[in-house]
Amino acid sequence: MGFAPEGYPYFAFFGALTALVWAAWGWPAVLPGLLLAFMFYFFRDPERRTPDEEGYICPADGKIIVSENLYEDKYLNKDSMLVSIFMSPLNVHVNRAPCDCTVRLVKYNKGSFKSAWSDHAFHKNEHISIVMEEAGGGNILVRQVAGSIAQKAVCRKKPGDVLKRGERFGIIKFSSRVDVYLPPDVTLLVANGDKVRAGETILARKAR
Repeated sequence: MGFAPEGYPYFAFFGALTALVWAAWGWPAVLPGLLLAFMFYFFRDPERRTPDEEGYICPADGKIIVSENLYEDKYLNKDSMLVSIFMSPLNVHVNRAPCDCTVRLVKYNKGSFKSAWSDHAFHKNEHISIVMEEAGGGNILVRQVAGSIAQKAVCRKKPGDVLKRGERFGIIKFSSRVDVYLPPDVTLLVANGDKVRAGETILARKAR
């Protein structure tokens, strides 16, 4: 079990706070100690074995809340299959690439921090849009959306970076969601309400 590097500042802060409170007052250090334990739990980054079967890999842990065909008019400008994954504070929040790809665009968009549960939270919430060009051609879009608790989405990659299917590319701190826009003719292998795991669950397969 590893930890996401984005968690280290939190480990340091709550570790120091716990030590200071313990030295000054003793047992009240339990509260910051519990917060420290939660930070270790939240920023956990377990290894995942990406299956050999072909298909788009889930980019996030959580629950499927949207799966629908629509027209993506901001970056892809084409019909797409949208799959949205809601992440609670108890899920692993490290994000992984759905396919072998090259990053073509990373766009940060300021916004609010309302509930990530709504169907189109990205219209108002802070988010990062990442256009990925598949190894075989064609683009998909992955969007990291901050929620009511999440205050920061992090993409570790930049345009030109090459990613392998299932490779880590970022994290969203605390409750949030990830939207992925796939080709419209994929065969969807998940349904609303399904629980999924980043790097392991196959969301969809390309049409043959």
